[in-house]
Amino acid sequence: MNAIFNKKYIPLFATAVVLIILYSIASVLYEGFFSILVITNIFYDNAYLGVIAIGMTFIILTGGIDLSVGSVFAFATILIASMIEKGYSAPMVILLAVVLGLIFGIFQGLLIHLFDMPPFLVTLGGMFFARGAAFMISMESIGISNKFYDWVLDDLMLRINDQVYLPASTLFFFGTIIVALYVAHLTKFGRCIYAIGGSEDSALLMGLPVGIVKVLVYGIGGMCSALGGVLYTFFTGSGNPSNGVGLELDVIASVVIGGTLLTGGSGYIVGTVMGVLIYGTIQCALMFDGRLNSWWLRIAIGVLLLLFILMQRILSKNSEPEV
Repeated sequence: MNAIFNKKYIPLFATAVVLIILYSIASVLYEGFFSILVITNIFYDNAYLGVIAIGMTFIILTGGIDLSVGSVFAFATILIASMIEKGYSAPMVILLAVVLGLIFGIFQGLLIHLFDMPPFLVTLGGMFFARGAAFMISMESIGISNKFYDWVLDDLMLRINDQVYLPASTLFFFGTIIVALYVAHLTKFGRCIYAIGGSEDSALLMGLPVGIVKVLVYGIGGMCSALGGVLYTFFTGSGNPSNGVGLELDVIASVVIGGTLLTGGSGYIVGTVMGVLIYGTIQCALMFDGRLNSWWLRIAIGVLLLLFILMQRILSKNSEPEV
């Protein structure tokens, strides 16, 4: 019982409680909100955000940050749309976008590790670079009309009943969660991530491959950003260099609300998923209401973010980093 009520689990429990309360309130206020259809729609609408947030979780667990995720996301969408428009194979273009995201993330990780540069400044530069590269490809939105996309959207799904089904994007999000849970909690690589976030100096003294792990973590972040862009092209059927402006803030907020410490060393993939669902629940409730401005989503997320940071600050004084 003492393990269950360990202080390190308090942020995770708090996230779960907030999610349950928000969804319960919305279910009472709006008829039809408490249904499997709404739940599956929340997952579908925020699948791209969830995949990127999972990548960001690994980065923040090491004590780092990545401000370039929104720009890499936009670059992936416009690259895919423009190359498909020119007649290239959709699967090959998608693979290219993901590989470029991985390479870009690794490059940022190398700069951070080899030159001991602040992650904030390196990824800030990466944010401007990737956004500029996206606008170099095209200044305007490009629609996607492709048989592969049609097949994925029309046939690649898991039906629950006649009205409810799980699209490919949702299934991919679930798959990403499973892989991330395994990597974070059941592998040496995952334990190294937690150790680095707890104390990088201690991790070095223990002989852990700190440099390699940090570089790979940023590679994972870049890859997840590009994968999020891929999912978004299926969601909107287009690519746009203006996509994802401010997305990095939504991603970071989802991770922190999910209970991951900004200082690193403590956090859970499950918490990040719940943070994304909180974001999606508020967004869906605003759509059901129809009277409230969309900026209420920003206000609500801002309040929750400040509350969770305050809670982390209080708990961190007496908590020990998880290894």
